[in-house]
Amino acid sequence: MTSNHDPVFPATRRTFAASLAGAVASARLPAAQQQPAAPSPSAAPPGRGPRPEAAPFDAPIEFSGTPIALKVEPFPMPQVRVAGGIYKDAADWNRAYMGRLAPDRLLYNFRQNAGLSVGGAEPLGGWESPADGKHGTELRGHFTGHFLSASAQLYASAGDREAKTKADYMVAEMAKVQQKLGGYLSAFPTQLFDRLDKLSGEPRDPAAPRDPNAPSLPWAPFYTIHKILAGMIDMYQLAGNRQALEVAQGMAGWADRWSASKTEAHMQQILNVEFGGMAESLYNLSALTGDERWAKAGDRFTKKRFVNPLGLRRDELRGLHVNTHVPQAIAAARRYEISGDMRFHDVADYFWYEVTGARSYVTTGTSNGESWNAEPRRIAWELNHSRGSATEECCCSYNMLKLTRKLYSWTADPRYFDYYERSLLNMRIGTIHPQTGHTQYYLSLVPGAYKTFCTEDQSFWCCTGTGVEEYSKLNDSIYWRDRDGIYINLFIPSEVNWEEKGFRLKQDTKFPDEGATALVVAAARPNALTLRLRIPSWLRSQPVIKLNGRTLEAAASPGSYLTLTRTWKTGDRVEMEMPMRLTAEATPDDPHTQAFLYGPLVLAGDFGAEGLNEQLLEGPSAPLVRRANAPALPALEVPVLEPKGDIETWIKPADRPLTFRTAGQSSEIVMAPLNGIFGKRYVVYWQVS
Repeated sequence: MTSNHDPVFPATRRTFAASLAGAVASARLPAAQQQPAAPSPSAAPPGRGPRPEAAPFDAPIEFSGTPIALKVEPFPMPQVRVAGGIYKDAADWNRAYMGRLAPDRLLYNFRQNAGLSVGGAEPLGGWESPADGKHGTELRGHFTGHFLSASAQLYASAGDREAKTKADYMVAEMAKVQQKLGGYLSAFPTQLFDRLDKLSGEPRDPAAPRDPNAPSLPWAPFYTIHKILAGMIDMYQLAGNRQALEVAQGMAGWADRWSASKTEAHMQQILNVEFGGMAESLYNLSALTGDERWAKAGDRFTKKRFVNPLGLRRDELRGLHVNTHVPQAIAAARRYEISGDMRFHDVADYFWYEVTGARSYVTTGTSNGESWNAEPRRIAWELNHSRGSATEECCCSYNMLKLTRKLYSWTADPRYFDYYERSLLNMRIGTIHPQTGHTQYYLSLVPGAYKTFCTEDQSFWCCTGTGVEEYSKLNDSIYWRDRDGIYINLFIPSEVNWEEKGFRLKQDTKFPDEGATALVVAAARPNALTLRLRIPSWLRSQPVIKLNGRTLEAAASPGSYLTLTRTWKTGDRVEMEMPMRLTAEATPDDPHTQAFLYGPLVLAGDFGAEGLNEQLLEGPSAPLVRRANAPALPALEVPVLEPKGDIETWIKPADRPLTFRTAGQSSEIVMAPLNGIFGKRYVVYWQVS
């Protein structure tokens, strides 16, 4: 048999992570500037300098602000517009869903908590159920924070004034709640923090059995506070709402006072309860205001039993809840950016390397039942021991994309966007329901799985919240810049307007339906700058590049940038053909367990809709039901695949674009992109003899 290490197959995600040790390749053109080698994360394990001999965070953490200079930065969202294709569809579905949610319903729990009138509003259900409801939860209020962030992003990315007006109203009403509560702002009372404060003793394993006589732990009060705080910061930064900044500083002041009253040992014990991205938001607030008080408060949320092993470049992630720890790595990255402290850099750098290279499935998704349950590089084991159908929590991908953007901004290494693109196409575009805009909790990879979605107003899972955020900012990573020019990292129909230079660049593409893209210049005046066009690692061969119809004699290797420096004028056109190919990717612990891709698209076997109905596909309990192998469904016989030479001799194009059929197998299987399969059962990982 053939494994993913054979020449017929491309570099996998794992070899990609290790390959970041190499310098960034560059195109060589007669009239092009060679791209200089950029510093990049080193080989396994990454890190700067020798491995520390002692745990780097044992001593008290002291903040000193010396911001680093980023190598590249994304264009501001108002300067980029998505113009069409699957990304525009997803953005429109999400925007419509957000538009159907009434602001007074989103405010219900906040007003109730402050003893203010809720008027005639009906409460929301699911994780936003009110305290007097049958299913009231301790996470109520979290989705409202996500909604504020998403609304601010809608205004920035699409100029949506209706979204801004609704969110401005919500900020003003939440400010009234904060005033009534004396600076505290939440949809649940401070008693949850009183319970959190009663935790004492040595840090314990959160997965260990609890003393039945011990007081019950609150679910995640700081996790929820973080979502609201982040929403306020986004409303200020992206939507220009100054009242939101005042509310955010009030929330940060309350969190600062609460955390400052604890000893470090006690605070470390408290951090065993979910707290998400509290530190990141406090660091962001510090950078916005220039007030180091918020950064010092953020440092108190550094969970040392998590960051110390990472600082030593050791993977001790087994047993951890994934989605509350990825934001801690993002916080470490942000701490490095505002302080230059390399300890935090190495935490974020190694964490990304280990998760993407050793704990991710072919789609780039990670987690199993929300946790990492095995040692690294045990992907087949995780699949075989999955908790029902609960692989790949969507929140985790949302957060991993945020972390990837940060690491990319430090190095401008294009191979980060090989990961980013694969995740965006498979984990994000593939998990929003066409038309309704409803989103998934898990993207299951169990054979015979099918996609389940939230309801209109009775779910509000964590992934519902990150979902409305994700699809309101699909323009935020297409184009990046430095002082010399533009980096084109994603192939999405779109336009960027570099207002300061009077330079517009329009991208025409039908990717991934077609392997090609074109860039067209509109310049107010002839403009000398550099365009760096990402050459994906998944290409079949070196791309064909044309400038104004003339083929360039370029030698741009996959995984690099094609660098073009010239004086650009209106009408200049750059075209790139991107030949895609079929590849296989085996799990690191079992070469017989394989998945298949076409370019960056993960392919899934289409097993039809027999036995499925709307009740199975959508509902408040959808993330918790393990229905993929339920007795009510017809038994699914997944054939073992037998390679017949090179992959393209036994997986052949079908009669529809991006669709394939197996040949010479015990049964014919139709394979199509996973991101386009809805309302059907599917198979992603196969046993290959």
